[in-house]
Amino acid sequence: MAGLYAYLAVDARGREKRGMIRAANDGEARAALEQRRLVPVRVAVAEEKAVSGGGLSLSREAKFNAKQRVLFTRQLATLIKVSPIEEALRTIARQTDKPAMRGIVTRVADRVVEGRRLADALSSEPKSFDPLYRAMIAAGESSGTLPEQLNRLAALQERQAEMRSKLVSALAYPAVLTLVAIGVVAALMIAVVPKVVEQFEDVGQQLPLLTRIVIAISDFLAGYWWVLLGAIALSVIGTATAMRNEAFRLRFDTALLKLPFFGRLLRDLNAARMARTLATMVEARLPLVEGLRLTARTISNRRLAQATRQMEEEIRGGGSLSGALRRTGMFPPLLVHLTASGESAGQLGPMLGQAADYLEREFDTFTSSALALLEPLIIIIMGAVVAAIVLAILMPILQLQTLIGS
Repeated sequence: MAGLYAYLAVDARGREKRGMIRAANDGEARAALEQRRLVPVRVAVAEEKAVSGGGLSLSREAKFNAKQRVLFTRQLATLIKVSPIEEALRTIARQTDKPAMRGIVTRVADRVVEGRRLADALSSEPKSFDPLYRAMIAAGESSGTLPEQLNRLAALQERQAEMRSKLVSALAYPAVLTLVAIGVVAALMIAVVPKVVEQFEDVGQQLPLLTRIVIAISDFLAGYWWVLLGAIALSVIGTATAMRNEAFRLRFDTALLKLPFFGRLLRDLNAARMARTLATMVEARLPLVEGLRLTARTISNRRLAQATRQMEEEIRGGGSLSGALRRTGMFPPLLVHLTASGESAGQLGPMLGQAADYLEREFDTFTSSALALLEPLIIIIMGAVVAAIVLAILMPILQLQTLIGS
């Protein structure tokens, strides 16, 4: 199926020509331009709706997802061993069947053809290639070890994706179970309890305390559920607005780290990510200060990011990494100890990698143990609530039977 491509080309007199052309892929588009005696400089997937008033807009909103970036990195690491970078990029672009991904790779290839270094060409796609990625590429180009750096990058991204997947898996089941429990209880309170209570309105006897409490809650949920939803919506909006304030966000993230379960989970996860990233960058022979600066950008927790920037300043002033880690008081003691051992032995990269391996194993063990306790706890709480509702319904029935029998 033919697609729409935007192009920038040069004619025989050296004048720039811009326009759009329909072709099955960018290769056919380039061939069609060459038949018109135009030298293509840039060809990219275009959005048809972007053309207005003779203007031209390339589709630049697309970006690589994590899997696409890993695949691109692995393919490029293999292909540049046997072909020039621009040819390797063209090959990757032709091979992919996703127009958005093809457009990104094509634009990067165009910039390489224009004479830019690969790291500079990647900077034109900041949504797909973050500063850490580009810094690793620049280090590989400067040292002549680009294939090795690409393989390190792919391994780092795969580990990060694996950790994200484990975190989502760890939180998904309890979250779904909690939502189902809330839905079941809400359905009982709104739809079932009022119908049963109608049977006791003409009894003339005072209902048990538990029954009165359940009826009051049921009446509120049935009559004022919109108030509850509005309060929840306002709370969410208010929290989201407050999170834009850096001072509030710092206090919030600091409080998160102090939570009994989630705080340790968050600390170990970020410590493992930082150790893995620093290990990769040290082995890539990037300056440690630069590694910390780029690593701080990858940490979402403001308190841990602040601690990482403090470490950067200490090392910039001549301090050691292990000493800076220790003084923050925010990272696991094992990471501090292994970092100190690596510095004294001149094996900082491998020791940071071992620390990341250990922390990731600890994360797996901790989440597995926590889930083993959390899942039955949610089920027990749900069962207790449902049992209380059923008991509140049965108690008036039993009371009524006792009155009739007497």
